[in-house]
Amino acid sequence: MAEPTFPAPDPRDVDPAAVRRGFARAVATYDTGAALQREIGARMMERLDYVKLAPTTILDAGCGTGEAIGDLGVRFAGARVVAFDVALPMVVAARHRVQAGRSAFRKLLHPFAPRGGVAAAFVCADINRLPFAGVSCNLVWSNLALQWVNDLPRAFAEFRRVLKVGGLLTFTTFGPDTLREVRRAFAGLDGHTHTSRFVDMHDIGDMLVHAGFADPVMDMEQVTLTYETPKALLDELKVIGATNRTRGRPVGLMGRARFGRALSRLEALRRDGRIPATYEVVYGHAWKGEPRTSPEGHAIVKFQRK
Repeated sequence: MAEPTFPAPDPRDVDPAAVRRGFARAVATYDTGAALQREIGARMMERLDYVKLAPTTILDAGCGTGEAIGDLGVRFAGARVVAFDVALPMVVAARHRVQAGRSAFRKLLHPFAPRGGVAAAFVCADINRLPFAGVSCNLVWSNLALQWVNDLPRAFAEFRRVLKVGGLLTFTTFGPDTLREVRRAFAGLDGHTHTSRFVDMHDIGDMLVHAGFADPVMDMEQVTLTYETPKALLDELKVIGATNRTRGRPVGLMGRARFGRALSRLEALRRDGRIPATYEVVYGHAWKGEPRTSPEGHAIVKFQRK
């Protein structure tokens, strides 16, 4: 009997183990280089001004070092934030950040509010396999984590599973124009992949619909950061753990000559004395509506007595 064959992994997919290791190693330097991540998180938070929601349980999916936890706790007073990340050191850093915030709050207001601070729990977990009960939260918040997920439809299905009816998924990720300068600089130098594959905003919207979400809203903006040198650009990606984690990445060093050619291509892009790097920031949110089918796939028909 012939042995079963399986398709070869797509070299453009990210390597989950490499992603986890990369962010684990970057935990000590992440906050020093994550200005863009903080700014996008702030813009994402502002968008909640137009949403009527009073969640009791919030899921921070891909919490990193915990930047958003305190803001979510302030905005939704009394809510419990469950923060998780695929890299355990990030989870530990997020917990320490919240604990430090609680200590500062107690020192400021003691003895009037000896137990201040946001209520939070911390878990090391994978977005594609959430270790949470179904219909257990009202808001899923995810800032710049989904670009590290290969199977977005499965991630959206998991988010919908844990949301209560009427709950909201809100997220950001990066679109196809992200780091186009870096992608072009390394193109054709060897047979390897050098940047992640980023999913188009319209495709993400279709995935949300197929996952059963209602009223998805998608939009995007382009943000350009500039750097003194090409190496400064690449070094910042390393500081936050966002270097090449694709399956088709070079196994060893790519060689001084080829790396020098890539740097020269980036140098050729210099404008007004700076090297640009483009980020296509995708914003999305969608609601969990009433289920239309049973778990067995049967249509749900509701009757109301008059």
